[in-house]
Amino acid sequence: MKSSNLVDADVIGDNHIATSIDTPMRSDAFDLSDEQKISIIESKFRDIMDTLGLDLNDDSLNGTPHRVAKMFVQEIFKGLNPQASPKISVFENKFQYQQMLVEKNINLNSTCEHHFLPIIGKAHVAYVSSGKVIGLSKINRIVDYYARRPQVQERLTVQIARELKRVLNTEDVAVVIDAKHMCVSVRGIEDESSSTLTAEYGGVFKQQNRREEFLKYLALGK
Repeated sequence: MKSSNLVDADVIGDNHIATSIDTPMRSDAFDLSDEQKISIIESKFRDIMDTLGLDLNDDSLNGTPHRVAKMFVQEIFKGLNPQASPKISVFENKFQYQQMLVEKNINLNSTCEHHFLPIIGKAHVAYVSSGKVIGLSKINRIVDYYARRPQVQERLTVQIARELKRVLNTEDVAVVIDAKHMCVSVRGIEDESSSTLTAEYGGVFKQQNRREEFLKYLALGK
């Protein structure tokens, strides 16, 4: 019989509930070096594979614990480390462009924090300049940085919007994410057709006409 704590944990996981806007991190999260973390994760993942009954003497499997550990620390979860945050420069809006700028179909690869399975989709971002503009590729980098950590899609949407507001010094930011969750398609309900949409609207995008304009831009070319 499951304890109440495990039942509560299952409810949170199965319903994809987030508990905070900030990614939950311990204060000592970066006391260990990347190399130390890789070594520890490698050892523990080797134990997992061994428990599953896999033959770790096989040439194909022997290096898997190290590969997984390195991937966790230096690739798919590198967004946990503040030192990996993109260096963002903004510029004067010399063209005096006053309309919304929209960048859509930004590739998004993240990981569900409840089951550690992939979240794959697209992010769509818009902002109206308050006097500053940002290089287009930097928007992609901001999306990728916050995606490269264990996530809940609602939190990811808010974190991207919050960072763009900070960098651009404006509330006039909109973020929409459309993504498929492997924890829905390969386990549990095993629904391969559904996707999840989340949105965060700030400033002028809270106005219905500006929000509808943004959404019309997203429909172009589809």
